Amino acid sequence: MRILTFSILKNCKQKLSLYKLYKNLSLDVTQARVQPVAEKLPGNTSYIEILPSWKPNEEPELRTTVLQHMRILPNFVSEDEETALLAEVEPVLKRMRYEFDHWDNAIEGFRETERGKWNTQNEAILSRMKEVGFAPHTELLPYVHVLDLAASGHIKPHVDAVRFCGDTIAGLCLASSAIMRLAHEKKPHLALDALLERRCLYIMRLARYHLTLHHHLPSVEIAVKG
Repeated sequence: MRILTFSILKNCKQKLSLYKLYKNLSLDVTQARVQPVAEKLPGNTSYIEILPSWKPNEEPELRTTVLQHMRILPNFVSEDEETALLAEVEPVLKRMRYEFDHWDNAIEGFRETERGKWNTQNEAILSRMKEVGFAPHTELLPYVHVLDLAASGHIKPHVDAVRFCGDTIAGLCLASSAIMRLAHEKKPHLALDALLERRCLYIMRLARYHLTLHHHLPSVEIAVKG
């Protein structure tokens, strides 16, 4: 089943580096062993699992930082709100073909667009995303990025460029559920899996992540995501 993501990005000119995203992952969320870390970012860490390859005594400060800077908020939008968002972008996406040649070779089987103006209902949803994902008065990039992955599409391991993505990403997952793996660029065994359920909001700070979205894993009940 296809996946769509709606992403709002912070405008950031500094270069920060952290993780990389790898594909070919699996996650049983019933075995998640991550404990919440007290900090101001809203959301839930129970959807995040540190992989066994990342030993507790290895880079403990990095582990704490990772959990402080990533959150998942399940059921952030309702079914009706999801339908409304998709209805506004579908006419644009239907005029596009799925592409298999991304400019930086990071994605295969995708359609994407950016949108600056939304109808009143959807603008309210996106405003709610901004309020939750970013501090007041944060300068944001002016357009919402919409990515539509085909059923056969995928995002390859990569590090986001801060000059394009800012240091914070707030994204909605629509159309089906997925698993995202984040791994350290130079020490790939330092990795975590994040369950992105359909209609959740995920927030990642300290950009330059490698993101890989999976929506056909047996551990995830497939419906529709983005």
